[in-house]
Amino acid sequence: MRLIPRTRGGMLWRFALGALIVIGFTAGATAVAGLLEFKQAAADLGLTPALPHADVTIANPGNPQTILVIGSDHRVGTPWKTANTDTLMLVRLNPNSSTINVISIPRDLKVQIPQGGAITTQKINAAYSIGGPNLLLHVLRSQVFAGLHVNHIIDVNFSGFEALVDAIGCVYADVDHRYYNNTAYTNYSSIDLQPGYQKLCDADALAFVRFRHTDTDIVRSARQQDFIRWAKDAYGASQMLANRDKLLKIFGQHVQTDHDLHTIDGLINLFNLVVFSAGHTIKQIPFPAILLPCPVTATGQTPCYVSADWGAMQRAFKEFMTATVAKAPAPPAPGPPHGAPHHGGGPPAPPSVIDDTADGRAMATSVVDPGFAVYFPRMIAAGSRYCTDSTCAIGPKPDSYPRAYRIPDANGSDLAYRLTLVLNPALGQYYGVQGTTWMNPPILNSPTETRNVNGKQLLLYFNGHKLSVVAWKAPHAVYWISNTLTDDLSNQQMVAIAASLTPA
Repeated sequence: MRLIPRTRGGMLWRFALGALIVIGFTAGATAVAGLLEFKQAAADLGLTPALPHADVTIANPGNPQTILVIGSDHRVGTPWKTANTDTLMLVRLNPNSSTINVISIPRDLKVQIPQGGAITTQKINAAYSIGGPNLLLHVLRSQVFAGLHVNHIIDVNFSGFEALVDAIGCVYADVDHRYYNNTAYTNYSSIDLQPGYQKLCDADALAFVRFRHTDTDIVRSARQQDFIRWAKDAYGASQMLANRDKLLKIFGQHVQTDHDLHTIDGLINLFNLVVFSAGHTIKQIPFPAILLPCPVTATGQTPCYVSADWGAMQRAFKEFMTATVAKAPAPPAPGPPHGAPHHGGGPPAPPSVIDDTADGRAMATSVVDPGFAVYFPRMIAAGSRYCTDSTCAIGPKPDSYPRAYRIPDANGSDLAYRLTLVLNPALGQYYGVQGTTWMNPPILNSPTETRNVNGKQLLLYFNGHKLSVVAWKAPHAVYWISNTLTDDLSNQQMVAIAASLTPA
């Protein structure tokens, strides 16, 4: 898997991520404060001129809206050709939906871009450098999502990101595996993170969400969207309300928007919609990417493109645009066919999971002094295996697989451990077993549903149609199964693995 050089452009999407959080929460907080607050918000956004001739469709009040978030290093007054963009993200706000829909377009997507009377094959992020947001929108409409109408454009410059990070603070993140790189030796961005649920601040948070050294653009997009959900869980509306003046000023200094968001009517229209969406969960719509080979030739490595089937892109776009109806509790998963073999110590295993009690018990009993009961799943996904420090570890003295540690929280710290399993390391497909004495971590706020399986009351957390987390609370600790960043485990696998949790 190729390494991606550290570039200024590689930092851009981080501030775009912060911008999405700010506009999603600060807007809602401001909306309840009255007309004077809107006038101040318009003045703050007016600190940076509006995007000239932005090709947007102004929505009627109360209608759903689609927002294009661009992370770039474009500076006002400079040509687009001097700018780079690293993030392309569409956000759908719909008052009739129970979710905020988000889809990321891979920057490496292979497209045809009109330039100087000719058509050239390039990555989609080149459209921004060639013709700014309007050319980018043209390519998106004609070659990616037919029928796309954007109501607002938010073009975020990365230079103000540090100020925004200082204002927002830290985020509890579910780190899926060991991340390590030393810039002194590789000239790529440094990172040094252990697996497990933990508090990430400043440089660590930034390094985690922008990492793409040993996986793909698709995995990084999924990591970005997960981080948005975790930030939403951790940074509540009351905190946004308390800091809204500071956040909007930062936002205004480093963001260019369409002209409508420089008007009070435009702000009220969007902010009222955000109020309806304030309690909604973020639903990630996966982009149907196909990773194309990037062979090394005699003249050097060819561009590493991402492709996609036209029909698959239109289906993803339809899901993005469709309102999500609140999910009703699902019936228990059906059992295996009659005559399926049993595995000792519990009910039969459903398809696509296997009994790996011996390895699970060995990993659980090797957790060093956890300080509370360690549970492991008897069942694991077929084709996966436990990570050990001799098979998955990178970096010096990792002590990562398994890992016992503490999670800092508002009241001090809590005991925790993490077991890590891998499906395909080249595709960044790691899933985890987490245990902690912290009974109410932010990641477990607001389960989608509960389900009784094998005598355990499981808490289910859906990301769209896919289960991202399945948790179980014991009297003095809580345990959960985390899906891969790209949600590769099926819902049936997730439930079966969590239901098989067994004390070591």
